[in-house]
Amino acid sequence: MSKNLNLAKELISRPSITPNDAGCQAFIAERLQAIDFTIEHLRFGEVDNLWARHGNTAPLFVFAGHTDVVPTGPENHWQFPPFTPTLHDGFLYGRGAADMKSSVAAMMTACERFIAIHPNHLGSIAFLLTSDEEGPAVNGTVKVVDYLQQKGEKIDWCLVGEPSSEERLCDVIKNGRRGSLNGLLTIHGVQGHAAYPHLANNPIHCFAPLLKTLCETEWDQGNEFFPKTSFQITNINAGTGAENVIPGDLELLFNFRYSTEVTHTQLQKQITALLDKHHLKYTLNWRHSGPPFITTPDILITATQKAIYEVCGYETILSTGGGTSDGRFIAPTGAQVIEVGPLNATIHKINECVSAEDIDTLSTIYQRILEKLLT
Repeated sequence: MSKNLNLAKELISRPSITPNDAGCQAFIAERLQAIDFTIEHLRFGEVDNLWARHGNTAPLFVFAGHTDVVPTGPENHWQFPPFTPTLHDGFLYGRGAADMKSSVAAMMTACERFIAIHPNHLGSIAFLLTSDEEGPAVNGTVKVVDYLQQKGEKIDWCLVGEPSSEERLCDVIKNGRRGSLNGLLTIHGVQGHAAYPHLANNPIHCFAPLLKTLCETEWDQGNEFFPKTSFQITNINAGTGAENVIPGDLELLFNFRYSTEVTHTQLQKQITALLDKHHLKYTLNWRHSGPPFITTPDILITATQKAIYEVCGYETILSTGGGTSDGRFIAPTGAQVIEVGPLNATIHKINECVSAEDIDTLSTIYQRILEKLLT
């Protein structure tokens, strides 16, 4: 059993359901301290964060990720207990296997080998790990980035170990992410008896024309890196449960995944203008999960593409698809940020798993990237 696999199993065995770290970072810190990383444990609220650095010169390369995982769901639906890492038919099963404890294990072993071979490497290597990526993401990476900026530490290159691969290992590099904007909208009507609609004001009927407009609106054209901005209603609710009562309010949740062609404030203004145009009485609250970011092809992407081709023998493509990641907090500092990790087919699912062979290969790719950038 490889060192990579053993490390991944050790991390998976710790039930670190967000925001509980369950000792993962202490274990990681001990391993990194053994190869001369300087360790800082940064706790904000109930969230554990780890900043570990090897070297004190530029350029600074950072491995970023998280030690928390999502809840397991019904444990009796799992083929194997979710926090009992199990190797079966070449796959390692367990919550966090793909998202993203195998990546963290691969990062650690890549650093151990690289530093053993190149003890006087150029620049510095660091780890930025949080237990708040799967949760609200309020006291995690964003707080660590603020702390680093106050100290004057500048990240040049950042590799986030999120599961970016789709069909085979490292076939996709995420070189950006769309922004995410959420709205909680309440349309106010007047409750009444269904037999006397003239004495009520049905908010569902009032909202229907606007719903058609929202679904048909083209918010932008996208660009070479991003698809068009999308609008999706994610929940809608009205009524008392009685067949003969016109509801007083309609409540809905909606989400924008938006490109760099538009800002979240522009989208907010557009929605407000449409609501006013339809003469609706409403309450609207916003939550901005994060802006879009893009890393254009440069030193980091070139080194990563070459490393993947040398190890795997095939080209990789760039993509900005998928959800948000903590890269959105690091990119605004001026760092080049990419995401490179295992297959994403089973993330957040029952029976989450990752190929054991892929963990070893990923570690080799990470080491090759370090060699291209810091030697």
